[in-house]
Amino acid sequence: MVDEKIVSLTNLFMRYPNKQVLNGINLDVYRGQIIGYIGPNGAGKSTTIKIILGLASGYDGEVEIFGKNIASGDDSYKRKIGYVPENADVYDQLTPMEYLTFVGELYGMQRQHAEQKAGQMLEAFELEESAHVRLSSFSKGMRQKVLIISSLLHDPDLVFLDEPLSGLDANSVMIIKELLEKLAERGKTIFYSSHIMDVVEKISHRIVLLADGHIAADGSFEELRKESKEGSLEDIFNQLTGFVGHEERADGIADLITEAAGHEE
Repeated sequence: MVDEKIVSLTNLFMRYPNKQVLNGINLDVYRGQIIGYIGPNGAGKSTTIKIILGLASGYDGEVEIFGKNIASGDDSYKRKIGYVPENADVYDQLTPMEYLTFVGELYGMQRQHAEQKAGQMLEAFELEESAHVRLSSFSKGMRQKVLIISSLLHDPDLVFLDEPLSGLDANSVMIIKELLEKLAERGKTIFYSSHIMDVVEKISHRIVLLADGHIAADGSFEELRKESKEGSLEDIFNQLTGFVGHEERADGIADLITEAAGHEE
């Protein structure tokens, strides 16, 4: 299973009018891997994902998904992809059941099947009592659960999750982490992007770190730790991205806060 290539990026470059975002990305990802896809803001993570999803054009290089070049114009591969963006909007006037059925149909599911599976997944995520309540009344965590369900409803082979645990309670976080591992065991390939380094460290089979538009590190956490001689993924991240002096900066900000408070007295 691990030998089946799901994503292949070859010499991928992307430039926006005032910035070179990607500088020759080469990456092969295989079935059943959980990829921790990390990097500082502006490193190119979102751009890479948008290109793979077919949401960004104008790139140079080659992108193959499920063995097919996406430049061919055949976008049928998108039906096998699930996606939870960091900042996603839902249709507030719809109920979770209506929204999930709508999303399921967009992915090619029959309406009856989409409704049945949506009901089952809402129950599994403890949202069955709110299945017919408008989403406008939902908390951040409840909305996030609906978004996660919408990304998985159609049984995708490739899933992109950008800060998927945002707003979730501790119990739900544990369930999602276990769920991702179970899905990987069943052959799903998962890109997991987050700034919460300890979660990335624990769930990822392989960590790909982007910095300045290129891959600065690629390997298991143990491999990266051995190579960098650092103890945690956060330390490795800071070393490879050149982020130093955070303690001094925090001290400076704390000084500003307490100094301002002192003046008010």
